[in-house]
Parts: sequence; C-alpha cells; structure tokens
Amino acid sequence: MKIALVSPYDWTVPGGVNSHCAHLRDQFVVAGHDVRIVAPASRKVDDEGVITIGRRPVSVPASGSLARISLSLTLGPPVRKVLAEERFDIVHVHEPFMPMLPIHFLRYSEAVNVGTFHASREKSQFFYRWGRRHLRRWFRRLDGKIAVSSAAANFVEEYFPGYYNIIPNGVNVRRFSAPAPPLEKSPDSKQTILFVGRPEKRKGLDHLLNAYERVKSQRPATRLLIVGAGKFGRFERKVKSRRLADVEFCGYVSDEDLPRYHQAADVFCAPATGFESQGIVLLEAMAAGLPIVASNIEGYAGVLTHGVEGLLVLPGDEEALAAALLELLSDDGARRRMTSQAKRRAQRFAWERVSQQVLSYYERLLHERELTGSARSSSQAG
Repeated sequence: MKIALVSPYDWTVPGGVNSHCAHLRDQFVVAGHDVRIVAPASRKVDDEGVITIGRRPVSVPASGSLARISLSLTLGPPVRKVLAEERFDIVHVHEPFMPMLPIHFLRYSEAVNVGTFHASREKSQFFYRWGRRHLRRWFRRLDGKIAVSSAAANFVEEYFPGYYNIIPNGVNVRRFSAPAPPLEKSPDSKQTILFVGRPEKRKGLDHLLNAYERVKSQRPATRLLIVGAGKFGRFERKVKSRRLADVEFCGYVSDEDLPRYHQAADVFCAPATGFESQGIVLLEAMAAGLPIVASNIEGYAGVLTHGVEGLLVLPGDEEALAAALLELLSDDGARRRMTSQAKRRAQRFAWERVSQQVLSYYERLLHERELTGSARSSSQAG
C-alpha cells in the first residue's frame, strides 16, 4: 500500500500526534509499505519521507493547550499536486477537522480516506460546535473513522455521530523496558516521584506540588523529578517560596533519555485535571514498570485500573493525591505487584500491535471500496 499520514501540526515541534504518525510510519515501512508523512513545518525538515506543506504555522488554543497549525489559505494547490504525484491508496488524516491541512486532503483526495480523532474534552469544544454544519461535508468524505480511546470517541460522536473504530495510541515497549544508564544525580537513599508533562494548567502540576508538600512532611527521604519542555518559572517560584526541598526541574528530555528518568523513579504521577484522551505518559510509565498515581478522568481510567497498575484519585483532590503517593511509597509489595501488572498491560499497546490493527483496518476499507466499485460496474453494465 502507498499511505499518506497527514498531521495538522508543525512537524518540527514534538507532540503526541506527530509522534503517533512517526511511529506508524516506522512500523508500516518495516511491514513493506510505502509511506509519506505530510505536515506543515516552521523550518526545513531533513527527512525524505516527510512532505511539508504550510511554512508558517501559528499557535492557537486547542483542548487546553496550544497547537501550532497552518492557517494558510493557499494550501489547496500543493495538496492537489502531492495527491496527483503520489497517487496514494490510503490518505490517513489525523485530527481531521483541525485547520487547515487535513480538511484540504479530505476535499481533494479520491483515495480511501481515514481519520483518527485524538482529542477529548470534558467540556464542549467551541470549534466543533460552531463548525459542525460546515464540517459535515468533510466528515462524509471519511471512509473510515478511528478514535484513540472511548473518551475520544465519545467526544467527537457528540458532534458527528457514527461508528468509530477504537485503536489506541501505542508505546515503544522495548525502549522503556530495556536497561538504561543511570542518572548522574540519583541518590539511592531517596524515593523518587516522577512527573512528565508540559507546564499547562490542565496537567495538574500545581496540585502535585501541593500534595508533594504533604508527602515530604511525612516521608522526608523523598524527591520529585519534573520533566517537560516549556517555561516552568511559575512553578519554580512556588517551590522556592514554599521552601520545598528535593524538587528538580529537569526541562526537556529527549525520547532516547526519557527511560533513564523512569528507571530512576519509584512512582509515576499524572495529576491532569482533564482534556486527556488516553495518556501516552501512562503507557510509557507502564512500559517502564512504574506503579502510577493518576487522576480518575475518562482518558486515564481507560488505560489504568485502580488497584492493579496503580491508583486513581479524583482530579484536583490534593489530599487524596498525597495519600495515594504515600500509600505506594510505603508499600514495597504493592509497588512490586503493580510493576508486574503494568508491564503486562503495556504489551497491549506496543506499536507493533497497534500498527497492525491500523493496517488491518486499511485492508478492510480497501476491500469494501473494491466491492462497491465492482457492484457499481455490474449495475452500469446491466
């Protein structure tokens, strides 16, 4: 098959959807397929498998975060040119209704069109609500629809009813489970809580810092590692003003180095307050064998079972968050049990398995297109 994976997001900026596309591409190529990634980019991309359309992405609010997308009104001609030259069998658009690149592909593509919906929100999405009537024509251009979780399916189905095939995000199990060089500063005497995420309100770091203050008062030999790209100045000032000891802001960490931080930790904490469709950070932590304390939101609860791979607490409940962290830090046996269960659970989300689910869906859709074409030809002949 010749496959296009279309992302609306600036390819030069790391993010969940771009990572998803990159992993699918790698697995599809291993399986013998011809794949191109198409995305906007703010600078040159040195990758022959990536076609860039849209040179000036801008930041816009989306699902409690900022998304860098192209709002150019001149994307149509280059999209038509790529489609004419490449002649894809499958055009797979990610976040199909995020302006503007995926919509242009749906407008002009005569291939089998597939859309994956990644986003989830507990509150209504203004763009979908406002644009539902205008987007319906492009929705009808989708031959197949994928949602990465039940949370994502429930969200989009509120505006665009239909059948959504649930195929989750994946995780590189081997990368996170393989032994990694230890961190240079890893005092063995301190138990470590790990947080991975951007400095956005929805990620819940404020709640974690408040909970950590309680944890630290009861278990002084504890530290907190905070990993993520962005400006954490507000949180750093909070730590300083509260005189919280053993909080380390690690900044951006490459995909290659990230497992080192997981393997230096005893517990992973994901205190997000919402807007998480699945939680890739949970999959990574489980692949590394970390017991987890996470918010009981739909996207996380679909991945983590309370008392099995970790503990779920109500979002924003700092007392419950601290209690759950203390419970796991003080119970070596529970952590060992959860480590085993987490590793087992992560195998269900290995990219090798997830990519094959997507390929099998492509094959069904192509077969249905062939049957429809054959039936149309027979009808015309009759």
